[in-house]
Amino acid sequence: MTNPARPDMSVELFGVRFKNRVMGASGTVGYGLELLDSLDISRIGAVVTKGISALPKRGNPPPRICETPAGVLNSIGLENIGAERFIIDVLPELSRHDTNIIANIFGETMSDYQRVASMFRGVKEVCALEVNLSCPNVKKGSIAFGRDPDTAARLIKKVKKSTDKPIIAKLTPNITDIVPLARSVQRAGADGVSLINTLIGMAVDVEKRRAVFKNITAGLSGPAVRPVALRMVWEAASNLSIPVIGIGGIGSARDALEFIMAGASAIQVGTANFTHPGIMGDIVEDMETYIKDRNINTLDTIQGIITRKHS
Repeated sequence: MTNPARPDMSVELFGVRFKNRVMGASGTVGYGLELLDSLDISRIGAVVTKGISALPKRGNPPPRICETPAGVLNSIGLENIGAERFIIDVLPELSRHDTNIIANIFGETMSDYQRVASMFRGVKEVCALEVNLSCPNVKKGSIAFGRDPDTAARLIKKVKKSTDKPIIAKLTPNITDIVPLARSVQRAGADGVSLINTLIGMAVDVEKRRAVFKNITAGLSGPAVRPVALRMVWEAASNLSIPVIGIGGIGSARDALEFIMAGASAIQVGTANFTHPGIMGDIVEDMETYIKDRNINTLDTIQGIITRKHS
């Protein structure tokens, strides 16, 4: 029986039960363990690991982060320890905590994606794979596959054949129209989509008279991208039958509820974790308070209400 003092915040997505709809976004929570000094991760619905490749990757040279007036530019370049070390060294400790674990995966070629996906086959501690089709800070793979609907679909089909887990396609906002891309990955077998990844931006050091980042451009996240992300989540959710996970500048329960009303089944918190590492626990509690104060039995009542009211 549900505790009347704590509303039922759980949701089932692609056959997986989540205790609530708040997840830590890939690239902002490390492998999950990095949050433990500031947050009991068992309070959130899931940890989405930083991007993991089949082999370790060093990432881009510094500088990697630059603050902007309303967000952050990053050029990390998907540095990670590789799937084998993650499974052997990190996963046993991470899985002691009562939250779902979603592994974000990527590669430079389609075969790379298949290889890393297959490495998680049978790894019961990981409940789903988030397929990175959208990082703008690498020269091969990722966004190179994620801008074209046909290419993205081919990749999703290959990954789907390589794993026994639900797969979530993480989509890029750096395209003209999100709907054809979202529909394409759904037809290819994606069990869900997450969006948005970062918007491509840049910064210039006027004293050194050169671009801040070695790659010139970088990925913009934080409050600046939230209205764009919200619009794209609404467009995707209005056209798909699979769950949409909203990402983009979420830093409060009110932000999260905007995405759910726009159609998101769950949300991921990203850049806000850097300034307030315990923010996801606060968001869960504030969402509970919101639905209790308004006598809402479940967030299903308001999920997608924007679309319903305007259809």
